[in-house]
Amino acid sequence: MTPERFAKGMTFGDYVKFTGSPENLGREGFDVRRFSLVRPRVDWSGFLRERHAKAQLSDEQTAAIRWLAAQPRGPAKVLVISEDWSSDCRRDVPYLARLAEAGGLELRIFTRDADAMLLKGLPDPAAGGNTDLVLEYANEKKGQKFATIPVAVFFTKDFVELYRYVEYPAVYHKDRVIGHLRAARAGETEEQAKARGGRDIATLLDSPFFDVWARAGIAEILSALHERLLTS
Repeated sequence: MTPERFAKGMTFGDYVKFTGSPENLGREGFDVRRFSLVRPRVDWSGFLRERHAKAQLSDEQTAAIRWLAAQPRGPAKVLVISEDWSSDCRRDVPYLARLAEAGGLELRIFTRDADAMLLKGLPDPAAGGNTDLVLEYANEKKGQKFATIPVAVFFTKDFVELYRYVEYPAVYHKDRVIGHLRAARAGETEEQAKARGGRDIATLLDSPFFDVWARAGIAEILSALHERLLTS
């Protein structure tokens, strides 16, 4: 990462504006309630703006990020890869913005996808856009790499990487929870299971657990940064 490349990202305010722009809405996205690809995208700009306004760190979390940022090799920059169609991004990115604000960190957001939504694996290196960052900060599971989002990479002021947060906190067993909600119930057809699963997932995303997991993500980030500074 270089200062020049980092500077090309969006601030949180810029990102929210972009989310509601014709340029963004014209790109392919995903609707969890219909469990299908959609074009145009759902406009999540108002949701992100309101979520950011309501997002609050605890006093301890605020004190922790300020302490970390004050250390000689503490966090100073945050790079985020996000897409508004992702419920994980809608959950975490407003809280990441609050964390950056509390610690005086410079935050820049980059989109993952081009015009079409990336469905699996990694993008073509020749695709342009932010492919270089997507490939550099890809998630790795069981020997395979994925362009998972959100990604939040914390750097020192000199762009030494300190910690990388990916997708969701460890306390949230997403694959198990979402897999259970999507699984067909006795007597359901495939279409009925898809519709009911979409409703169940939407209900989960509107529940208090959305914020429980967002705050758990912040706690995980702070603990990891503290461990890195303490032991390196």
